[in-house]
Amino acid sequence: MEGSERENGGLLSSMDSESRWVFQDEEDDEEASAIGYGEGDDENDDADGLLSPRNGTMDSDDDDNDNAEQRLIRTGPRIDSFDVEALEVPGAHRNDFEIIIEEGRLLKFLCEETISDSRIDLGCLMKQLAMSSCWKFLLAFQTLGIVFGDVGTSPLYTFSVMFSKAPVNGNEDVLGALSLVLYTLILVPLIKYVLIVLWANDDGEGGTFALYSLICRHAKVSLLPNQLPSDARISSFRLKVPSAELERSLKIKERLETSLTLKKLLLMLVLAGTSMVIADGVVTPAMSVMSAVGGLKVGVSGIKQDEVVMISVAFLVILFSVQKYGTSKVGIVVGPTLFVWFCSLAGIGIYNLLKYDTHVLRAFNPIHIYYFFKRNSTKAWYSLGGCLLCVTGSEAMFADLCYFSVRSVQLTFVFVVLPCLLLGYLGQAAYLMENHDDTTQAFFSSVPSGAFWPVLLISNIAALIASRTMTTATFSCIKQSTALGCFPRLKIVHTSRKFMGQIYIPVMNWFLLFFSLVLVCKISSIYEIGNAYGIAELGVMMMTTILVTLVMLLIWQINIIIVLSFACIFLGLELTFFSSVLWSVGDGSWIILLFAIVIFLIMYIWNYGSKLKYETEVKQKMSMDLLRQLGPNLGTVRAPGIGLLYNELAKGIPAIFGHFLTTLPAVHSMIIFVCIKYVPVPVVPQSERFLFRRVCPKSFHIFRCVARYGYKDVRKENHQTFEQLLIESIEKFIRREAQERSLESDGDDGDSDSEEEHSFSRVLIAPNGSVYSLGVPLLTEFRDASKSSAQASTSEEVKPESSSSPTLSDAEQSLEKELSFIRKAKESGVVYLLGHGDIRARKDSWFIKKLVINYFYAFLRKNCRRGIANLSVPHSHLIQVGMTYMV
Repeated sequence: MEGSERENGGLLSSMDSESRWVFQDEEDDEEASAIGYGEGDDENDDADGLLSPRNGTMDSDDDDNDNAEQRLIRTGPRIDSFDVEALEVPGAHRNDFEIIIEEGRLLKFLCEETISDSRIDLGCLMKQLAMSSCWKFLLAFQTLGIVFGDVGTSPLYTFSVMFSKAPVNGNEDVLGALSLVLYTLILVPLIKYVLIVLWANDDGEGGTFALYSLICRHAKVSLLPNQLPSDARISSFRLKVPSAELERSLKIKERLETSLTLKKLLLMLVLAGTSMVIADGVVTPAMSVMSAVGGLKVGVSGIKQDEVVMISVAFLVILFSVQKYGTSKVGIVVGPTLFVWFCSLAGIGIYNLLKYDTHVLRAFNPIHIYYFFKRNSTKAWYSLGGCLLCVTGSEAMFADLCYFSVRSVQLTFVFVVLPCLLLGYLGQAAYLMENHDDTTQAFFSSVPSGAFWPVLLISNIAALIASRTMTTATFSCIKQSTALGCFPRLKIVHTSRKFMGQIYIPVMNWFLLFFSLVLVCKISSIYEIGNAYGIAELGVMMMTTILVTLVMLLIWQINIIIVLSFACIFLGLELTFFSSVLWSVGDGSWIILLFAIVIFLIMYIWNYGSKLKYETEVKQKMSMDLLRQLGPNLGTVRAPGIGLLYNELAKGIPAIFGHFLTTLPAVHSMIIFVCIKYVPVPVVPQSERFLFRRVCPKSFHIFRCVARYGYKDVRKENHQTFEQLLIESIEKFIRREAQERSLESDGDDGDSDSEEEHSFSRVLIAPNGSVYSLGVPLLTEFRDASKSSAQASTSEEVKPESSSSPTLSDAEQSLEKELSFIRKAKESGVVYLLGHGDIRARKDSWFIKKLVINYFYAFLRKNCRRGIANLSVPHSHLIQVGMTYMV
């Protein structure tokens, strides 16, 4: 008993932290207390559809009894039907004691199985270990091919670009440049990305928008006001709310949530970082392929630069043509190739070290960096742009994290990639110590003559693979930004049935190919392309540093000294590099900067227009009072069938529904408002995808369904399967609603006329210790154990009374009648009602706003992929109506 009391006490204490003091009306509001009488989405709600200041819940009750006498009672967190349905997360109410018990049962089962038949258990164990080892080996090869191709090909051009800006005047210059490269490799890819940034992933998702999604979960910084309290109940949220002891985290959270300027600034940083990633996807293929093909100049003396450009164009066309075959298929093929390439780098490096000069190992002393800048001053500063090229592809490790685990990326980089790169650069420097004039093609000049052609072949294949690295990262970032409403919808092809993160975007693939060809043909020099490369890479690096710093402050809640050290060291280093590449922007690299600005404007305009459209729909939503005045027939004819009205509102009746009522001669006997809503998590489990609520009184037969998706989820449900799941979920919702009615009516039967008893008639203590107010629908199902004990204790008392209770009989009849109505409506057919809402700027708006909304946003919306393409619905089941909003 003591253990049970302690357990229950722990549950009650944990819930007590979420409970609050609220005012309880002295007089019951029949409309508010009756389940199903409206969402509360009427004119009394806030204009922007945000939380009501009156009670802090998503939906405000009717304000008809504002003057009624109230009392202060302590309840649990006030929740609506959306919140309670979200509580049905598997394991949401499990405490540590239950988890320990289940783990103990599993351990006991394994021990019994081992004792009963040790040979079978050992055989199965060995088989699983063998399969696991093979899988890890295969995963390591794919990691090399997908993630590290870009950084692995950096030795092809790093020293060549550096010494084009700071020519070699002695061995000290070689040592200084090598020392600068070595410590840049250690600081940026190893310490910053591998050891720190990779841990800031969003449940395995990396990239700029994954960081933004992570921040949005912990602070309400999204500019789109469609958040619901139930979103935080999704199991994949794993929300760690800043504790009261850490005032810094709470102040930052409050500041971010209350400042519109900071929200816009944060979004602009994210969009800038994403645009740089896309620009990186353009310049990476151009730089990698041009530098690899340029090796022909060393092997064939008569080849010219124009011929190098033509061969590079052919390679790029082939590269982007095989992109559609997916990451896993291509990764298995290119993984061993990259492994051979890294082994070649290490082998050539060791050969040159032993043959030429092992004294280059002195470059690990950072004093040579000081000597390098002292000897070359301004030229050394210019060469920083070339030094940065040794870490290109570092952001790809984070952006492509969705394909692999953090640990696999870390181990592969530390034990394979980094040692091979260090040996490769040491070998090149050893060769240059005795060959100061071969800096134009430093890598290929240092390759032994007997191995030149095999290495040239492997390097070109590796360059093609490196080009795919940022292309894959670009696809991931666009998918994330589209789901979060910051990029126009595009066709996304999922190339793997097993791994839903492996995608291919045809439009972006050919878009990147076109601009890569333009870059190669327009800027044929790898030195100018290298400067453009540095601009794109540094842009996304700086945005990542800022966002990870915010994650450290808000979410990780670590020591402020560590946070400041991270921000100052890496942001200062990246700003120093950025100043170097910006100084040479006039050499032709301005093209890539202009490209990034155009992408940024496209994303910002799309987000701005989508935000205006949503806010206008919230303001112009239909009044609940108007709908009730129309009556159950809604002022028209109700034809048999189910109408699924798709809209973007998570709350309220969309204005497009009134347009349907006035345009169509009849509406369906059952209406369901379906809202497709993306939440800031990678994946929403199927069991937690749908939330339901009744709109208006029961006789109206109007419901709301919010279908929640993560930015990594696939929206390709078959419409028949979707309809069946929808109907089954609604039936379950109605049954639980009826169960709650009976619970509330049972509580009302025991009411007395005393004030104290009346105050407790609207409060329910659940078996798990939670305290809820019955002023809102409580639709959660209790635990099986609690339910069985309750049935056992009341079966002898309730059942005899139920046979004679006319109220319960009426409730059962009402339930069966409504379920029968739904089945008949389903048999009559399901029709999808789609409203195309366009926006136009008002005549008195600013000229810039008219230009952005009426032309740019309208052009993007007209040419993007419509949402109907993801529904897979026959055209015979579609009814579409257009509506224009003035903003």
